[in-house]
Amino acid sequence: MQSSARVKYFLFGQHLADGIRITLAIIIPALIGASIGKMDQGVAVSLGALAVSISDAPGPVKHKRNGMFYCVLLVGLMTLITGLLNHSPFNLGILVVVSAFFFSMFSVYGNRVASIGSAVLLVMALRMADVQPVNLVLRDTLLVTAGGIWYMAMSMAFYILVPFRPIQRALGECIAETAQFLQFKSEMYDPDSDIDKTYNSLIHQQTTVSDRQNEVRELLFKNRAILKESTYEGRKLVVVFASTVDLFEQVMATWYDYGELRKRYASSGVLRKISEVIRLCAAELKQIGEAIHSQSDYVPQLHIIPLLDRIKQETEAETGAPLDFTLRKILIHIRDLNENISDISIYFSKSGKHLKPNFREKDYQRFVAHQKTSFALFRNNLTLKSSAFRHSLRVMITCAAGYALGMLFLTGEHSYWIIMTIIIIMKPAYSLTKSKNMDRLLGTIGGAIAGLIILFLIKDDTILFALLVFFMLGTYTFVRLSYITMVVFLTPYVLILFHFLHLNIINIAGERLLDTAIASVLAWAATRFLFPRWESQTIRKNLIAVLKANQQYLFILRQIASGDTITSLEYKLGRKDVFVNTANLSAALHRMQSEPESKQKFRLELYELVVLNHVLSSNIASAVNEVQTSEKVISPSARHHLFRADQNLAGSIQIFDPQFTPPELPDRKHISILNAERESTPDEYEFIRRLTHDIKGLSRRIANL
Repeated sequence: MQSSARVKYFLFGQHLADGIRITLAIIIPALIGASIGKMDQGVAVSLGALAVSISDAPGPVKHKRNGMFYCVLLVGLMTLITGLLNHSPFNLGILVVVSAFFFSMFSVYGNRVASIGSAVLLVMALRMADVQPVNLVLRDTLLVTAGGIWYMAMSMAFYILVPFRPIQRALGECIAETAQFLQFKSEMYDPDSDIDKTYNSLIHQQTTVSDRQNEVRELLFKNRAILKESTYEGRKLVVVFASTVDLFEQVMATWYDYGELRKRYASSGVLRKISEVIRLCAAELKQIGEAIHSQSDYVPQLHIIPLLDRIKQETEAETGAPLDFTLRKILIHIRDLNENISDISIYFSKSGKHLKPNFREKDYQRFVAHQKTSFALFRNNLTLKSSAFRHSLRVMITCAAGYALGMLFLTGEHSYWIIMTIIIIMKPAYSLTKSKNMDRLLGTIGGAIAGLIILFLIKDDTILFALLVFFMLGTYTFVRLSYITMVVFLTPYVLILFHFLHLNIINIAGERLLDTAIASVLAWAATRFLFPRWESQTIRKNLIAVLKANQQYLFILRQIASGDTITSLEYKLGRKDVFVNTANLSAALHRMQSEPESKQKFRLELYELVVLNHVLSSNIASAVNEVQTSEKVISPSARHHLFRADQNLAGSIQIFDPQFTPPELPDRKHISILNAERESTPDEYEFIRRLTHDIKGLSRRIANL
C-alpha cells in the first residue's frame, strides 16, 4: 500500500507535471526546426527554453513571472556576449572567470535569483565552443531569447489554466509528511522500538515537515489572489493548511518520558494498542493528503472513539481499577488528534460558510520571509566573512582551472562539459558539493552504460526517438527530486541526441566520463581546500536563532500564565519561528555529519542540544495548551520556575552572543513570585526549568570546545 501511495504521489505530483511541461517546451521547437530543415535554429530556441526552465522554481506566480522575465534578458545577453568573445581563447577565459564569480554571487538574493545565475552560466558553457560569424551570433541570440519567451508563456499558461494545482500538490505532500511524523511518534509508544533511533528519525522528519510547510506558506501567503475571502478554493487551502500546522503542533506538544512510560506499563499491552491507534490516525491523515494531492474523493475510514473506549475497557478489566492519570491524558490527546484530523478533512466539505481564515491578508504576510534585491546587499557580501563570497571565489577559481586544463591538454570538442559540470555540482556547503559530486559521477557512469547498451541493441530511429523523449521526461522530472536519478536519465538522453546528430557515440561517452571526472576532482579539491567554511564555524548563528525562538515561545507562555492576553497571530508567529529554526539547526547538524571527521567539532553536544530544544518546545506548547484550556492563572511558584527558565535561556544566548539583551516581561507579580512560599508545583514547569538549565550547561561546553 505504501508503494502504491508513493507511485500515486509521483504520478499526480508537481515534479512530473513540471517534467512534462519542460519536455514539451524543449522538444517542440527542435521538432519544428527539424521538420523545416532548420535543426540548428530549433535547437537554439530549445536552449532558451531549457535555460529559463531552470529559473522556474516553485513559488508565487508573481515571483515566477519576474524571475523568468529577468532570466530571459540575462540569458539572451550572455548568448550574445559569449558568441562575440569565443573567437579569442583569452577573451573567453576572461568571460568565464568574471561570469563565474558574478553570477555565483546571485546566491545572496535567495534560491530563485541563484537559479537565474545558474541558468546564465549554463548558457555560457553550452555556447563556448560554438564559434560563429557575427550575423549568426545575432540570429542565435534572438532565437535563444525567443525560446526563453516561449517557455515563459507556456509556464504562465499552465498557471492560468490550473492556478490551484501547485498549492494542492504542495499541501498534500505537507500533510503526508506530517502523517509520517505522526507515524514515527506512534513508534515511541511501541515497547519493541528503539527509542534513540526513533527520536533521531523524528528530528529528521521535523526538518522535512518544516520544509514542506515553508513551501506551502510561500505559495499561499505570497499570492494575494488566493488570500481573498471571495475565493472559495483559496479559503479552503488556507484554512486546511492552518489546521495541518495546528495538528503538527499538537503532535509536537504531546511528549512523555517514554522510557519511564515503558517501564511503568511493561506488563501491560496497553502501549502497543495506543501505538496502533496512533498509527491508524497517521494512515488516515496520509489518505487525506493523498486525496488533496491527486484531487480525488476522500471517504473517512477511521472511527477512533470506539477504539479508545475499547482500550479503556480492556485496560480497566485487566488492572481491576480505573485508568490512571497518564493513560487518561494519552487517550484524551488521541481524541483531540482525531478532531484535528477531522478539521483537515473539512477540505472536502461542500459548504464554505465555516471556511473563514483567521487573519487578514497583511497578517499572513508576516509568516513568510521577504528577500531584498538591492545592490547594497551584493556589495555588503563582498567579504571573506560571507559564505556567498567564498563560494563565488571557489567557483571562479575552479572554472578558471577547468578552462585552462581543457584548453591546454584536452582536444575534445566538448571540453566545455568541464565548466558546465563545475557550475552544476559546486554548492556553498561542503556536504552538498560532496553529495552532488558522487551523484554526478555514479549517475554519469550508470547512464553512459545504459545509453551505450541501448544504442548498441536498438537501430530503429523511431524507437530511439521515443526513448529520447522518455529520457528527457525523466531528466526534467527528477531535476529537483533526485539529482542522481536525473543524471542517470540525462546521460542516455545526451548520447541518443548525439546519435541523431551523427557523431561518434563511443568518443562522446568517453569524453563525457573524462570531463565529468576532471570536474568532480576539481570541485572536490576546491571545496575542501579553497576558503573552506565548515558547519562548526557557522552553526553558532543557528544555535542563537533556535535559542531566541524558544525564549520567545517561553516568553509567550509566561505572558499567558500571568493573565495577559496574547493574540492568536502572536502565538502562531512564535510557534512558526520555533519550528523553522529548530529545523534549520537540525539540517546544519546533518550537513556537518557529511564533512571530514576532523571538522566535526562538538557534534555529539550539538545533537544533544537539538534533542533538548525539541523536548523544550514540545513541553512549552503543552503548557500553553493546558493554561489556555483551564483558563486559570498558574501559581506563583510555577511562574517562578518559568522566570528561572527564561533566565537560563537568556544566559545560553549570551554565551554565544555577549551583546544580547533579553526582553523584559512586565511581571506585576514579580515580588510575590520571588517571595512565594514553598508550594507544590506541577512537574511540567519544574521540568521546563531543568531543561533550560541543561541547555545552558551544554551551551557552555560547546562554547569552550
